[in-house]
Amino acid sequence: MKDAIPFLDVERREPAYRPVAERLKDYREVAVLREEAQSQAQASRCLTCGLPFCQWSCPLGNEVPIWNRHLAEGNWEEAFRALQATNNLPEVTARVCPALCEPACVLGISWDAVTVRENELAIIERAFQHGVVRPHPPRHRTGKSVAVVGSGPAGLSCADQLNQAGHQVVVFERDDKIGGLLRYGIPDFKLEKWVLDRRLAIWQAEGIAVRTGVEVGVTYPVSRLRHDVDAVCLAGGSRVPRDLPIEGRGLRGIHVALDYLAQSNRRVAGERIPASERIDAGGRQVVVIGGGDTGADCVGTAHRQGAARVVQLEILPRPPERRRPTDLWPDYPAILRTSSSHEEGGERDWAVLTKAFLGANGSVESLSCVRVEADLVLLALGFVSPERHGWLDALGVRFDARGNVQTDQRSMTSVDGVFSTGDMRRGQSLVVHAISDGRNAAHHIDRYLMGSSSLPVR
Repeated sequence: MKDAIPFLDVERREPAYRPVAERLKDYREVAVLREEAQSQAQASRCLTCGLPFCQWSCPLGNEVPIWNRHLAEGNWEEAFRALQATNNLPEVTARVCPALCEPACVLGISWDAVTVRENELAIIERAFQHGVVRPHPPRHRTGKSVAVVGSGPAGLSCADQLNQAGHQVVVFERDDKIGGLLRYGIPDFKLEKWVLDRRLAIWQAEGIAVRTGVEVGVTYPVSRLRHDVDAVCLAGGSRVPRDLPIEGRGLRGIHVALDYLAQSNRRVAGERIPASERIDAGGRQVVVIGGGDTGADCVGTAHRQGAARVVQLEILPRPPERRRPTDLWPDYPAILRTSSSHEEGGERDWAVLTKAFLGANGSVESLSCVRVEADLVLLALGFVSPERHGWLDALGVRFDARGNVQTDQRSMTSVDGVFSTGDMRRGQSLVVHAISDGRNAAHHIDRYLMGSSSLPVR
């Protein structure tokens, strides 16, 4: 009986991180990969439920109970195959996904939930280490071609699926390297870029063509794009930042998070940034406005740049540490979440509204804030839309009320043969939504080209 219910004897083991004093000296990944025996023990806690709410809550439909069972039994390769069946980038989601699956774990109702994300990381990294992840080019080519514009998780997942279906796929990226916000928006201490390069090398060996430094509509005419391929998938990101247009916004020293993080990532990669353009927190008093993951990434980056002090402000009240009665299981609860960046120092403050930026000689020096107290606060800001490039208008695609590219249920835009996926069509969202969107778009593109498709759709 003891062996049948291991969760009674095996406690949840939280993720392990490198010591703070060590990791603040570099930008290497903070998480420490568990030993294989520990991963198997953690996987054994899974109940292999008949109704796996973890799988239901995952936008990818990851078959968590199946690969947990294989992992617990030491069948690492079978665990990998079950994981690969639904996820094109498990090495990424295992590092940066907020793990919507874990709050939905049945075990979490009365005990601690299964460590789904860390189990996923153990499976995929062991698969790479043992050469299980290797190129498998399609056996047959269809003679059809597809251009994917944008190389974030949605575009890359779409390209991978279409390539496996036998189509010739080319990915266009205006930046000098592939990855989109995975490369330029997420700090290396959460996602080192060799992780992306390792996967990209496999996809290129399987036949996916990559063209970087190419901006469709600028260096590559839209007319040529439509002429050169049989279908197009628009997979650009949602990069227009939500600004804070208050008094003093024009002062020097105020930057949007993406500009700061992207530049830091480029510097870590060895790119030289002119001193006049450099955004550096070294020795400075830093305020981060926004309490989400991007804000936490700014906090961790500022620590590594040697900031004198870091304060993170959030307009909402401090959330509770445990699920409230109104946060019904298995929904994702609004609870306090502390990232590795917060563990490294700094201050967090809640229910703070920034009213104005104050400064002298054109540079910001302080903030005018008020403590927010209310019985009801309604934030209806919505998502920021993708950039409205002129070439999108030249293509003739329509946009929805939020400024996103409008598509039908088949992921097709208002233009025949032109599809859209990821943030460009749904607004800024999670990496798992992007991958799921990319896979769905690939199914419909394949069906458009061939009349039917065996590619999965979520």
